[in-house]
This record gives sequence, C-alpha cells and structure tokens, in this order.
Amino acid sequence: MNRPSPCQCGSPTAAPCACSCGARGGANGGIHLRAATVEDIPLLCALINDLAEYEQLEHECVSTPEQIAELLFGPAPRVFAELAHTRGEAVGFAVWYFTASTFAGTPGLFIEDLYVRPAFRRRGIGRRMLSHLAGKARAFGCRRVEWRALKANAPALRFYEGLSAVPLVDWTTFRLDGAAMDAIAAIPR
Repeated sequence: MNRPSPCQCGSPTAAPCACSCGARGGANGGIHLRAATVEDIPLLCALINDLAEYEQLEHECVSTPEQIAELLFGPAPRVFAELAHTRGEAVGFAVWYFTASTFAGTPGLFIEDLYVRPAFRRRGIGRRMLSHLAGKARAFGCRRVEWRALKANAPALRFYEGLSAVPLVDWTTFRLDGAAMDAIAAIPR
C-alpha cells in the first residue's frame, strides 16, 4: 500500500512498533496491548489514516503528527491511546478519554477510536482491546464504557452487539464546529 496519505498524520507503511513482548506477542494468543508512547506518533498516525480510509472519511482526517502528539502527550493530556500488536507488528489501536455522568455521579470511559487492521480481524484482538479498556474503566471507578459506530459499519455493529453492548437509540449526537461554533461562541455571555 504505497500511496500518499490523505491525512497529514503519517504513512500506512510505517515500520512495525517495538513492544515489551520482544516481538513474540506475549502469552495471550500472540496479542500484546500497551499504552502508546510519544515514540509511537508515526505509527498512531498511520493507524488513524487506515481508519479514515476504512470508514471512507479521508476528507475529514486532517490531523498532523504534532497535533496528535500534543493531544496525547502534551502538558496536561486528557486523551489516551493503546496499541495492539502481535509478533511485534502493530495491528490496532484505541483512543479514549474520561466522561462524566451527573445522573450516576461517576466517571465514564469514552472510546473515540477503536480499530483493528482488516487482515488481523476475527482473531480476538478487538475483544481483547475492549476487555482491556473495560478493565481500565473499572480500575478508575467508571460506571460505563461508551463509543460510537457508523451505522453503515455492519460488521462492527454485529461485533459490538455480540458483546452485549447496547445501542443508545434514544440519543442523538450533535456537533458544533467551524462557523456554527464560532457564531455560538460569539454570543455575549
């Protein structure tokens, strides 16, 4: 896959990551999960690029390596990333952050991105990543783990429903950005 990246955030041909399992994959079916480090920025950007391509959202992928580094590893990071690899090759990632529920009075964990490269799907990697994140959520006292999935991504929807995840059909996600966000921000407070 030697093509220019539609996202400024890296190349899909990035080198495999180094991992603490010594490229053996550990004892868990060859799957190793670890927190991303600043050295992983090119790799994370390549995976973000892969996700954008898979979801046919390349036109929205405009992040730079510098932005991803600041987001994840700046002075006060509030967003975190995990990498999945097998036999030393990066095969997936998750980006997550904390949310809050005033009704429950507890924090939550929101998964912004969860991606496994297509050639490595159906090997338990996505399930392991979700298990890993659910364990983090429990450790931090979170009551829930939430994420979004494109309605058109039928394989992902089936996978999540197979894990007993429940779609929140009574809720609609809204977004303000660009000129609309600027207009609201300009209203006198």
